[in-house]
Amino acid sequence: MPIVRGVLLTLIAALVTACAVGPNYKRPPFTTTAAFKEENGWKPTEPADALDRGPWWHIYNDDVLNGLEEQLDISNENIKAAAAAYEEARALVSQARAGLWPSVSLGAGRERTQTGNLRPHIVNSLDVTGSWDIDIWGQVRRSLESNRDTAQSSEALLASARLSAEAALASDYFQLRAQDQLQIILDDIVAAEEQSLKITENRYRVGVAAKADVVTARTQLLSSQSQQAAAPLQRALLEHAIAVLLGRQPGDFSLQPAAMRSDVPTVPAGLPSVLLERRPDIAGAERKVAAANAQIGVAVSAWFPSLTLTGSDDYSGSTISHLIRTANRVWAYGPTVALSVFDGGLRRAQLAQARAGYEITVDDYRQTVLTAIQQVEDELVTLRVLERQAVIEDETVKAAREAETLTLNQYKAGTVPYSSVITAQTTRLSSEETALNVLSGRLQASVAMVEALGGGWNAASLK
Repeated sequence: MPIVRGVLLTLIAALVTACAVGPNYKRPPFTTTAAFKEENGWKPTEPADALDRGPWWHIYNDDVLNGLEEQLDISNENIKAAAAAYEEARALVSQARAGLWPSVSLGAGRERTQTGNLRPHIVNSLDVTGSWDIDIWGQVRRSLESNRDTAQSSEALLASARLSAEAALASDYFQLRAQDQLQIILDDIVAAEEQSLKITENRYRVGVAAKADVVTARTQLLSSQSQQAAAPLQRALLEHAIAVLLGRQPGDFSLQPAAMRSDVPTVPAGLPSVLLERRPDIAGAERKVAAANAQIGVAVSAWFPSLTLTGSDDYSGSTISHLIRTANRVWAYGPTVALSVFDGGLRRAQLAQARAGYEITVDDYRQTVLTAIQQVEDELVTLRVLERQAVIEDETVKAAREAETLTLNQYKAGTVPYSSVITAQTTRLSSEETALNVLSGRLQASVAMVEALGGGWNAASLK
């Protein structure tokens, strides 16, 4: 039993003295403000748990958008690439974990040898060999820790890629609906101007309007018809963009026109500190810091001796039937200790590299947090300002429509020149386009706000 006793004694000694060298991880400190600066004076329309009740896009109550978003996760190529990167990172964790265990190999052979005129000699062999790199200083454990943290970072990046694609899809969708609404506006203004042209022509035929009025009315109509003809271009481009986001060819995808929604649901920003757990890109950056910290331990462990247990058990003989017996057995066992005495400064340089790499990830993490806070602040002020502007623009549209009607009636009565009608119609079109742009901007800002808040994601889901 000497081999068993030796193995046990060596293992006990190794386990008792084993430790993981290098610094233990602590999240880099980042002190956030108590509240967002731009949230003052703005009240969201949704309850505080709006992002915790399921897919975030459901707050818009749009069945078409819901259907598109549900297709996104299985079709978008960027999301699939991020998912593959995550699976690759998980495989690296399994590889690192395998280093904690011994490796054992089994071999068998049969040789026929002959020397000079002597009779050929046959040798059969069966051997078992094994080795175990004892992780006394935690090099394997630190590597496993680093790979696990990297895998979690990849998982967070997958969530970030998914959220980015979801937000891009929603933004493109609302812009497309804005183009649908613009088409309705242009169709309406063209119809109104066609009617104005007929009125002007009738007045010219009876001698109460000048030829210049007819030419002016026709010029205005042609200008509006030009805008009407150009409007489908932007819609087509947005439809193509949505198709590609869904992993489909534009030729195989189309969306039926629909009216633009008039309400804009929003969600509360919450506290800046919550972003540290709700933004997947922040969580991914923080996990990279943890992985880099573990790499310092890997570099430190190179300064300590390594311990490897090796052993072999061989049987060799001329006949297979009597191969496994004591007389044919040769075994060997023993530990090997290795320590690098001189490496030309390699280990020192590797340790310096690991520490510098850690500092880089810390800086990147803090910059990611700052950028996230900035994005929320930007969307808060955008939503607040556009909401106030929307109220004014809605009133402007009402006034412009009323002014157009009154001016046209005055022209029919002969109390104002036709140039007043042109001015009124131009003002109406401009005000309706501005109001539509404000509404579209509010919807896009709402989507951007949801994205800036993490879309309901939480770092607790990392595994």
